[in-house]
Amino acid sequence: VEVAQSDPQFSTLVSAVTAAGLGETLSGPGPFTVFAPTNAAFEKVDSATLGSLMEPANKEKLAGILTYHVVSGNVDAAALTKMIANNGGTAELTTVNGEMLTAKADGGTVTLTDAAGNTSTVTATDVPATNGVIHAIDTVLMPS
Repeated sequence: VEVAQSDPQFSTLVSAVTAAGLGETLSGPGPFTVFAPTNAAFEKVDSATLGSLMEPANKEKLAGILTYHVVSGNVDAAALTKMIANNGGTAELTTVNGEMLTAKADGGTVTLTDAAGNTSTVTATDVPATNGVIHAIDTVLMPS
């Protein structure tokens, strides 16, 4: 969380993590791999929907969405690319909320597909954190 707080492109994510009460959890020992939506990714979400998710009444739903962006373990870009290659071009990732993301590589670009079939592109990799690694993504992923 401290790494995300220090990077202005993750300010909406930091606000969402705070609203969901996940700051202490994600600052824990981990290790965690966080596929972190940038502010531009959050701008793609309907503003009314995003505003609603940030309300205290929707804390649990927001937490479910945010933990859908987190995988246990320290999965750097090389490890993720290797997982994809070893599995015939796709890798299933189990998120902290228990649902799956599908990772694919295409010409050096890694994408993640969520439960609804939406796709997000990894735009920056291997941002080190004391308890894992952060990869920036361009679209907010939604669990089922």
